[in-house]
Amino acid sequence: MTRPITAGVDGSPESEAAAAWAAREAVRRGTPLRLVHVGTPAPEALALAADADAQARWARDLLEETEQEIAERHRTLAVTTDVLDADGAADALLAVARGAELLALGSRGHGPLVGFLLGSVGRQVIARTERPVVLVRADDKAFTEAAGHEVVVGQEGAPEDSAAALEFAFRTAAARGASVRAVRAWSLPPVFAYSAASLELLDEAGGMEPYEKKALGAALAPWRERFPDVPVVEHVEIGSAGQVLLSVAPRAQLLVVGRRARRTAVGARIGSVAHAVLHHAPCPVGVVPHV
Repeated sequence: MTRPITAGVDGSPESEAAAAWAAREAVRRGTPLRLVHVGTPAPEALALAADADAQARWARDLLEETEQEIAERHRTLAVTTDVLDADGAADALLAVARGAELLALGSRGHGPLVGFLLGSVGRQVIARTERPVVLVRADDKAFTEAAGHEVVVGQEGAPEDSAAALEFAFRTAAARGASVRAVRAWSLPPVFAYSAASLELLDEAGGMEPYEKKALGAALAPWRERFPDVPVVEHVEIGSAGQVLLSVAPRAQLLVVGRRARRTAVGARIGSVAHAVLHHAPCPVGVVPHV
């Protein structure tokens, strides 16, 4: 059974952009599209749906109008719609995401210096879901045609640490006819972090930067083989991962980062790199969980 690409719709301009983005992606990938409304309407729509019955009618009308708008642009796309229980919006979206290829959500953005403003529901979904989530800003129209032809993805650690994010990036680029820019950031470790074994590895590689380039190449090798038609740019740069990714984000169609899917003593967390790009990237951001 083919998983649908799913978008949350609440009447805000951001969710409209997310639905439009999800529809284009569903067409590219040849998957159905599912539109869902969870919880209460967006603040700008509350005046039109003051009580529960009115909100239910408003939600059904909203999904019908959104479906019609998408059908006019993508006549062959299969679209389904659902109004879900308003109680526990995050839990409802998490349940929806489990059966989706990816979940697209809208997120308010006010320029590259402020970027995304994540609501509590969005934060919970990103931190807890086991499926990829893409955050789309209301001004995403600027990125449908004007952006470059790159899908940027962050790679860190061992090959298996970034396998899920790399697969998502390569699959997305293949569907778009785009290239992948794989970014690996590095920094000088403190003196006490050096060991005899690590110094030997660095010496064999010829230094820190050659070592990092070799590590990136190893992580990319299986995905180059699996997607031979996708051009790849290997980008290794000193600096924090968030800063380096944001420096190339303006020319990206999509920025993809991984998130370790584990709970800590204080609960599930988004992660520092994902947090940085979600708040400052000017393009849509995909967050892909991994073990």
